[in-house]
Amino acid sequence: MSRKLMMGVIVLFMSVVLAACGGNDDTESDSNTNKEDNSSENSEMDEESDHSDMDPSSSGEVPDDLAKAEDPKYPVDSEAEITADHMEGMKGAIGTIEGAYDTTAYVVTYEPTDGGEKVENHKWVVHEEIENEEGQPYEQGDEVVLEADHMEGMEGATAKIDSAEDTTVYMVSYEDTDTGEEVKNHKWVTEDELSEVK
Repeated sequence: MSRKLMMGVIVLFMSVVLAACGGNDDTESDSNTNKEDNSSENSEMDEESDHSDMDPSSSGEVPDDLAKAEDPKYPVDSEAEITADHMEGMKGAIGTIEGAYDTTAYVVTYEPTDGGEKVENHKWVVHEEIENEEGQPYEQGDEVVLEADHMEGMEGATAKIDSAEDTTVYMVSYEDTDTGEEVKNHKWVTEDELSEVK
């Protein structure tokens, strides 16, 4: 009798151990599945444009000390084809030039002030959109504070200069090639991101 009881206890104990192991496997499997789901979501987010939160239109206001270009390749009110692809629906659009300015344009990386994801290689911020800007252009690796408000969380953010380019920048209005919506006073495209309308 005691031997049968002992065997029963052993069988019951083994069943509990096996069930627990099976449960752990399921839990680990679920955990791995969740990790895979999360990593695929993260990779999808990484693939999104850094400009996904950007409002392509603006009021058209520019810094007071931003100098108008004296003899721009694309004069105000002329048209040019946009070859830049900062945002979806931009490349290939025919833009109307709203303003042309001689300045230093920067590619910047910054942490948004609203807690959003780090923005890398944002094109473009002009010299006059940097807080307490110095007379001389900044160089790669310099740290600055942004006054530009092209995107949520940009104004007041600390940024690192990724590259700098002395150029003419243009404010352009165009029709989004994907949605057909009108984009007004987009800041900025550089001269080499425009081409003659064919």
